[in-house]
Amino acid sequence: MAEAEVAGETEAEGGREAAGSPKARCPLGDFPFVSEHPLEPPKEWAALRAEGCPVPELTLRSSGEPVRVLTRYADVHTMLSDPRFPRDRSEAGPDGTGTGERHQRWRRLVAQTLTAKRVAALRPRIVAIAHDLVDTMEAGPKPADLWAGFAYPFPVRVVGALLGVPEQDWDRFSYWSGALFSQDRYGEQETRTARHDLATYLAEHLARKRREPGDDLLSKLIEITDAADRRLPEAVFVQIMQGLMHAGHETTSSVIGKLVPVLLDDRSRWQRLLDDRSLIRPAVEELLRFDVNRGPGMPRYLTDDIELDGEVIPKGSTTLSVVASANRDERMFSDPDELDLTRSPNRHLAFGAGAHSCIGQALARTELQVALEILLERLPGLDLAVPSSELARREGVLTDSFEQVPVVW
Repeated sequence: MAEAEVAGETEAEGGREAAGSPKARCPLGDFPFVSEHPLEPPKEWAALRAEGCPVPELTLRSSGEPVRVLTRYADVHTMLSDPRFPRDRSEAGPDGTGTGERHQRWRRLVAQTLTAKRVAALRPRIVAIAHDLVDTMEAGPKPADLWAGFAYPFPVRVVGALLGVPEQDWDRFSYWSGALFSQDRYGEQETRTARHDLATYLAEHLARKRREPGDDLLSKLIEITDAADRRLPEAVFVQIMQGLMHAGHETTSSVIGKLVPVLLDDRSRWQRLLDDRSLIRPAVEELLRFDVNRGPGMPRYLTDDIELDGEVIPKGSTTLSVVASANRDERMFSDPDELDLTRSPNRHLAFGAGAHSCIGQALARTELQVALEILLERLPGLDLAVPSSELARREGVLTDSFEQVPVVW
């Protein structure tokens, strides 16, 4: 039951929570919360991290369903790494524990192909993709939309290159990814058609790679599974490719679309990177920590009772972790609301933790580093064309981003 409902029932019965009680200190309202400024975290995050409100039950804004919301670093780390919090209810075994074995098989298989060596070999291609996008932006009108012209197409083209998709098909890839993974931005029929068209294309692409393998992840995946005499069904390969599209596109494009405005909102941050490019790597880690992702995130389904902060969360609860809040937990980070481009160590949770940590984080880090390198090199005078307060949040996405990022240079 949502806390707003609890409060309503209490008042209806003539009672009222004491001013200093835990529930009285818990902010009420629907989740996810709304920020007063697009680059600032919702004020409810800090309130939820405070003592006395460890794991509140709130109402999910999109469905009205009750969810347990975790905002503290230790709790979010537990949720991300504990097998009792599977991503899918079907992963729960008959004894009530989350197995997740199907997902782990998928991860182990991809891990054999998405290696650091492969990412390093792909880096020159990633750099070329970034240069091509900046070329197009420079040739177009100003102000330009950094989101549409760079942040959105960049990661999906990288995924296309990773899977050996021909360049002439990258734009279709981008459209299908948006239609499938941006929730309510597309109509039901359009999404259904996109899902069918993408599955058909990926099946045909798989057949081509079987006939004419190349130096790409999909060809290597086929080689590994066939050599092990466990040739995977076509549907499994299609599922893996769709998973890579989802994981490699929406999240990375959203981060790029937000990290640049954060740097430009305080011009000294951008200038510091212009003056010292060696800071790009730690800056990427700090920007990942500092990111304000107000999206609802992926739900996890508790398969057993578990105690967090002295409170027992019952089996069957739907839980959501606010990673961006955990990354600003005062218990873990000094001056968490300050962007420190040299912060070290930086144990942020942007890539998850444990068995469900992001398998493509080496690729994502490379993309983010390259994006900053090329933008700093090519567009040193880059600046926001509107006040940061006017950046409008994109609706209907699992992560968080802006409708447009108007820039000049």
